[in-house]
Amino acid sequence: MPREAFSIGGVNVAPGTRRSVTLPVSALPDHTAVGLNVEVIHGKRAGPMMFVSAAVHGDEVIGVEIVRRLLRTPQLSNLRGTLLVVPVVNSFGFLARSRYLPDRRDLNRCFPGSESGSLGSRLAYIFLREVVLRCDFGIDLHSAAEHRTNLPQIRVAPQDATTARMARAFGAPVILTSALRDKSLRGEAAERGTPVLLYEAGEGLRFDEFGVRVGVAGILRVMRDEGMLAAKGIAKARTPSLICRASSWLRAPVGGLLRTFRAEGEIVDEGDVLAAISDPAGDVETELLAPGPGILIGRAVLPVVNEGDAVFHLAELSASANEDTVDALTAQLEADPLFDEDEII
Repeated sequence: MPREAFSIGGVNVAPGTRRSVTLPVSALPDHTAVGLNVEVIHGKRAGPMMFVSAAVHGDEVIGVEIVRRLLRTPQLSNLRGTLLVVPVVNSFGFLARSRYLPDRRDLNRCFPGSESGSLGSRLAYIFLREVVLRCDFGIDLHSAAEHRTNLPQIRVAPQDATTARMARAFGAPVILTSALRDKSLRGEAAERGTPVLLYEAGEGLRFDEFGVRVGVAGILRVMRDEGMLAAKGIAKARTPSLICRASSWLRAPVGGLLRTFRAEGEIVDEGDVLAAISDPAGDVETELLAPGPGILIGRAVLPVVNEGDAVFHLAELSASANEDTVDALTAQLEADPLFDEDEII
């Protein structure tokens, strides 16, 4: 029996075709229409339904680049199932180069939303019902905020076997157990039975080539593992991800000029000097030491800090951690012919 067309926003997408569909959201004060753009790829053959979303926070542009490259990969022409891709969820913040909505609300604290609430609540309501809850699972792409950067990492909920399996297939350098937040996309989707992987990489308003490549490769690996894509041309991660059960931010003990001596991805021991903070005249210098062993999964990139500012994000490693994970993954991505820039950019 032929597969039925997929319907979204009043548009029917035939099996084996691809359409761009705009779901009306609102209008700017000058009455310019703003919508939620969804790229729909409806495979000829039956299979899972998956979503990939970026820029829930408007300044997290690395996810938009990951989505752009994903949509150009040739493997999608043989897709089983249906893929819904939302390159920019928060168009308001994206246009303003801001993390937030015009009223300063965080869209990722507006779920499940409502039809008659704030702008964020209305956008969350449309995105959740028209895209997220129609899918079997999804991947939501994020980055650190401005002036901080993240090592590519996957966040999974504690005791969630489904997202843990997907995270292992994704193959990011780090898998971090992270509790679900109230009113977040991931939390609301999980409560309603749709598992969502959260991918973090790079810095707000910046591209990070390593983070982009890890993201594209990881999404394709998950799709392969879930039976949506054939194995050809999609290499499994050769080195298992590092598993981290907890993490904490190390904060500046004083304000001043920050000089960092360690980068994201480095494994450190207790007592290692991570950074030094000096007054502008150089008369007083304070060292920031690692309070225990772990891997640095995020750090500040702005060289001026106030007392109490977050400087390094340190995650605890499991006993079986492999110190070569990040280097091995970098080498594999550089050698993978699928990501030749002339082919996919």
